[in-house]
Amino acid sequence: MAVTKAMTKAIPHVKSSKVETWELEMKYENDSEGDATYYTTTFKKRVDAVNSTKGITNFTKAAKGTFNLAALTALCPVSHWDVVFASQVASVITSPVVPPVADTSFSVPS
Repeated sequence: MAVTKAMTKAIPHVKSSKVETWELEMKYENDSEGDATYYTTTFKKRVDAVNSTKGITNFTKAAKGTFNLAALTALCPVSHWDVVFASQVASVITSPVVPPVADTSFSVPS
């Protein structure tokens, strides 16, 4: 299973020339399009510089040009997405759920 990941969207929300929030998307692909084992999904995450509810600083507010791909990727829950994607591939490609088959020949016992 060759999994590729690519950041497909990074939208900064800017106030006073500094990013306050990022909207991020990352596309995951298993194998190549057209392969029998091909599967893809896109994960999305909105990250505020400061989570006011929990009092956690996710990133330091700065000009959008100071953020590179590594910094944006670090804001994503990649390890969690890896687990979810592997589970999706397993349930759809490697171990799909096989529905039960109706046995229409069954007769109700008397």
